[in-house]
Amino acid sequence: MPAQPRPYDLVLFGATGFTGGLTAEYLARNVPAGCRWAVAGRNPAKLEQLRARLAAIDPACAELPLLRADAADPVSLREVAASTRVVITTVGPYLHHGEPLVAACADAGTDYVDLTGEPEFIDLMYVRHHARAVETGARLVHACGFDSVPADLGALFTVGQLPPGSPMSVQGFVRAGGSISGGTFASVLLAFSRPRAMLRAARERQAVEPRPADRRAAVVFGPPRRSRDARAWVLPMPAVDPQIVARSAAALPAYGPDFRYGHYAAVKWLPVAVAVTAGLAVVALAAQLPPLRRAMSALHRPGQGPSEELRARSWFTVRFVGESDGQRVVTEVSGGDPGYGETAKILSESALCLAFDELPPTAGQLTTAAAMGPALIDRLSKAGISFTVLDTPPTDAPGPRRRS
Repeated sequence: MPAQPRPYDLVLFGATGFTGGLTAEYLARNVPAGCRWAVAGRNPAKLEQLRARLAAIDPACAELPLLRADAADPVSLREVAASTRVVITTVGPYLHHGEPLVAACADAGTDYVDLTGEPEFIDLMYVRHHARAVETGARLVHACGFDSVPADLGALFTVGQLPPGSPMSVQGFVRAGGSISGGTFASVLLAFSRPRAMLRAARERQAVEPRPADRRAAVVFGPPRRSRDARAWVLPMPAVDPQIVARSAAALPAYGPDFRYGHYAAVKWLPVAVAVTAGLAVVALAAQLPPLRRAMSALHRPGQGPSEELRARSWFTVRFVGESDGQRVVTEVSGGDPGYGETAKILSESALCLAFDELPPTAGQLTTAAAMGPALIDRLSKAGISFTVLDTPPTDAPGPRRRS
């Protein structure tokens, strides 16, 4: 942490957007006593409106500091980074808007969390800013929402149930009911539209990132199939999650000398699985054509989101099957609305964890498992996201469980 005291413990940038507003509301309800926090954005009038909304939750928020900052104004971002111990940002797509704030935090020794699910952005930020963050002590933690905390911490939780020191394999099966966020949809379109650039960024990272000499970590891409473990049809999931899990495994000896991870979407009915596959293929193809990409972007813009009633009915589960040294364990991470409510919760608790919890000394670009690990699992469990070891073989209906 910076040697000199700073005015704030955390600053939320992008607080007037849809997910940013939900994050601000969560913080208003859950920051600990004495937490010094502020909200930042480019529109003072919208910031005033947000503060009034937060004051209805907690009257103390009537005095909440408002900071003007713009993703296109690096000077304002450097001022924000220098003023706080932790920065939260919900301003995406991050490939277009995110780097100046990452650079500012790396230079200032300020911890940073975001919601990106963009592999190209994460890889480029490692290449350009990891070394500087190591020098200053900044912890740069990407993908602190539904991308990719349930997968990353769920895999860590599963590894903790297996005998240590042996090769391990873990599979994650994602099921969800709800709407993806406009920001997530924009990130998916952007990633599909830039396959060559994404591959180039991954190679640049591989060329400079050191690898552990005594262990291996790999992502396994299995074919679409019917899975007895998931009790569903499973499809390889085009998300950043498996890359994040593999990086955690490379960083932490607890994953054993040879760790393999597979990540899948679980779909109960075969016609739905076929439709999902076809839909992704159409989106991937349309993303290559600018007019179609713009048309799809207009259907689900960042900053828009579903009603509170729809969010209340949304849910997710990620079931993990881990094997090591002849032993097998089935675990599950579950919660409510993945695209918005739980994402705001996970992002907020990640920032609070960096700001206030006793954590291992780390710096640079990190995963949530490497930076926060059990401390964040504990926070999220207390906040209502369940990490469980299943007592019974997996079934489609919820069964008896025990918390570990």
